[in-house]
Amino acid sequence: MSRIRSLTALAPVGILLTACGGGADAADAETPASETPASQSTESESSGGGAESSYQAGTYEADGDYQTPETMTHITVSMTIDDAGTVEAVEVTPGAEIGNSLIFQTKFADGIADVVVGKNLDDLEVTKVAGSSLSSGGFNVAIAMIKAQAQA
Repeated sequence: MSRIRSLTALAPVGILLTACGGGADAADAETPASETPASQSTESESSGGGAESSYQAGTYEADGDYQTPETMTHITVSMTIDDAGTVEAVEVTPGAEIGNSLIFQTKFADGIADVVVGKNLDDLEVTKVAGSSLSSGGFNVAIAMIKAQAQA
């Protein structure tokens, strides 16, 4: 079950990347990091990000659940956006405790800020970061919830 909560702090937050949580994957669940550069991602260029934003500045948090070959797992995303809808900071907390899920989620958490900070919230559509493609799915689920929370 996803949890959504708004944080009241409007000041930018530092990027803190940590590992904690629950679940495990099969060895072939995600692409090995050695095959994919840490910054590889795909963004949707057609979805907007114009001069006017319909988002309220602040820090928002949501869980993104996703299926692995072995279990359901999640990541927690905390994101600070400005009044133009631009990502100022992001923190991803892995939900896996052991195994490949934890490895891939940690690599994803370590690389996601380089991909999304400075981008407009409407332009985020991450497909792979640091070899982790399944974690990207959970991230995108969380972003959809954050967009809903931040609607002005």
